[in-house]
Amino acid sequence: MPNFPIVDAHLHLWDPRHFRMSWLDAIPPLNQPYGLEEYRRHTVGVEVAAMVYLEVDVETPYTLLEARWAAERAAEEPRIQGIVPWAPLEYGERARAYLAELRAISPLIKGVRRIVQGEPAPDFCLQPDFVTGVRLLPEYDLGFDICIRAAQLPSTVSLARECPETRFILDHCGKPEIAARVLDPWRRDMEALAALPNVCCKLSGLVTEADHQHWTAEDLAPYVDHVLNVFGEDRVVFGGDWPVATLASTYRRWVETLDTLTAHLSDAAKRKLWAENARRFYRLG
Repeated sequence: MPNFPIVDAHLHLWDPRHFRMSWLDAIPPLNQPYGLEEYRRHTVGVEVAAMVYLEVDVETPYTLLEARWAAERAAEEPRIQGIVPWAPLEYGERARAYLAELRAISPLIKGVRRIVQGEPAPDFCLQPDFVTGVRLLPEYDLGFDICIRAAQLPSTVSLARECPETRFILDHCGKPEIAARVLDPWRRDMEALAALPNVCCKLSGLVTEADHQHWTAEDLAPYVDHVLNVFGEDRVVFGGDWPVATLASTYRRWVETLDTLTAHLSDAAKRKLWAENARRFYRLG
């Protein structure tokens, strides 16, 4: 367990009784409220100093309401120091009105996420309007959280290359196929993405890409090692991915596993991974 307070760069909170979230219909263990009270209970024994709230894929009519709801949760819990809501980047220049509204909601809004992983077109993120929308983000002092599957990494590399002024962070290491022990071409594609200086990576969501019932630290090790090797100690952050990660692990087990897998790092590198890099990328207080 880290011996200093950590920053959780990937927190979800939700109440499906309040906002429609159709993707939860097929996942009964998650199809229930997960709020601040539950998070505090699940993180007992882990000293979390700050969190970043990530949008939870509510149905589109609720997205702006979700951003306001997240800001209300931050008023209840001062450790929520960053919020990353959804934004319709595929509308290109027409996304400006939405981005301006997000900035007006709260100074805690530090970036946006437009999930790409479910899009059938492999080059969805390279359509001209989407690229334009992503290029707008620096004007609003917003970064972009990338949520994709491993097969979409090549198009993501192209997107990040076409938007050199935009700050990117890759969620869940690009969702490699850990359960099937597939490393390539994920390793090659991650190396290409890491070659771009405007991209960081979250060590998050790995347990849910592994065998939920039988995963071990050894299963995750080659993926964690590769991310650290190609991105370096200054561009990797920790994320809890709670409560999605509860499908495969307790919060404490994931923290302890990653702590074990990174035990060889210097004290300075550990502080970057567990706190400082997230504070810098998301510009937390």
